[in-house]
Amino acid sequence: MAKKIDYTKHIWEGWTVQDFINDLNLSMSMIMGEQSWQKPFKNREEIKKWCMDHQPYYKKYIPGVVDHFCQQYNIAA
Repeated sequence: MAKKIDYTKHIWEGWTVQDFINDLNLSMSMIMGEQSWQKPFKNREEIKKWCMDHQPYYKKYIPGVVDHFCQQYNIAA
């Protein structure tokens, strides 16, 4: 069963989980659709590292963001 994600959870200076997802979504879509030099991610750890590196302002692990993309692309937790 998929984890319940609180998309409205405040993370940093007014940014919510959903705001970070929105910011990363286009790049993630291109990567997973093989429209980028970056190879598609194969596991949760790869997604986690990429999200932390590419999130604006806040470079810490945000479980809800990673959970969202893992669920969206059917990558096991």
